[in-house]
Amino acid sequence: MAAPNAGISSRLVQYVVVRSDLVHELSWPLGAVITQACHAATAAIHLHYGDPDTQRYLAELDSMHKVVLGAPDEAALSGLSERLTEAGVAHKVWVEQPENMPTCLALKPCHKETVQPLLRKLKLFK
Repeated sequence: MAAPNAGISSRLVQYVVVRSDLVHELSWPLGAVITQACHAATAAIHLHYGDPDTQRYLAELDSMHKVVLGAPDEAALSGLSERLTEAGVAHKVWVEQPENMPTCLALKPCHKETVQPLLRKLKLFK
């Protein structure tokens, strides 16, 4: 029997997807948007702390790899969250309070190859 993730790169990555309209249309300060991404990434790690991939990711503290992608707007972010849920991909949608506004989402650390098909239409956040 093959080991779990046999043939998959051992490199783990945490994907963070941020709404680009926060900066480009709603004129949020860049620092505020970065803060949202930090909240989402931290929350995803916390929620999946006991997961073996999360533990391996944290064990390599000085070589963590994150990719920050942009979703055009709230509808695109929500649609992505639904697709991730349907595919069984663990993630956390960060909802800014008190506005109750979904701003970004972060996946738990995972193998790039397993989630890339779900993220391939997104571009790096600018």
